[in-house]
Amino acid sequence: MQYVVIGLGTFGGKISQTLMKHGAEVIAIDQDKEKVEAIKDLVTIAMSLDSTDENAMNAAQLGDADAAVVALGEAQEEAILTTVILKKMGIHPIIARAANALYAHVLTRVGAEQVIIIEEQAGEEIAKRLLAPEIHERIILTTGHSLVEIEAKKTLIGKTLMEMDIRKKYNLNVIGIQKKKMTIDEEGKVIQSVHMNDLPGPNDIIEEGDVLMVVGADEDIEKLTLTPEV
Repeated sequence: MQYVVIGLGTFGGKISQTLMKHGAEVIAIDQDKEKVEAIKDLVTIAMSLDSTDENAMNAAQLGDADAAVVALGEAQEEAILTTVILKKMGIHPIIARAANALYAHVLTRVGAEQVIIIEEQAGEEIAKRLLAPEIHERIILTTGHSLVEIEAKKTLIGKTLMEMDIRKKYNLNVIGIQKKKMTIDEEGKVIQSVHMNDLPGPNDIIEEGDVLMVVGADEDIEKLTLTPEV
């Protein structure tokens, strides 16, 4: 998967690095050369250009991207123009950050499939974390769909993926299992390491401390995390 992230402030920079961490390709764009320089070694491609310049955007050859994130902070007029250009380029979905509800409405009208109002999103995420503390991290993939890291609940320990049957019960896919391994070095010290099983099979057993990489619709993820017996 290849993503375009426009705007490399705290929000855009975090999105870029998180996507890279999970194996995606990221084209990071900002007018500020210092921000581009700071992130160039952490993403696939980093470009310094004006995202409101349609000719420059077309020259950057972004048309093959699977999604775009417009993270231009308070520069909402620039965000609107950038969204229009991305829409004309045929890139979708477009996820944009809005400063308030009015700009969110405008961004939706000009082509953004999903708009995030940071303050509202933060409040919602905090509430979700309180309700489902086992979710370690969430990455928005497209409108209404996410990839989340979920710590295995006690009721799942000892079960296989086949026995859990998450795909049938919740319409979700487990695409990886992160396992913690304890070893003892030559000096007798206990060392903890993390291993990722990125091709889990139906007979793989869930162990204490495992973290599941789950992909699916947000509403289905919520059903999974908020169901007591899971």
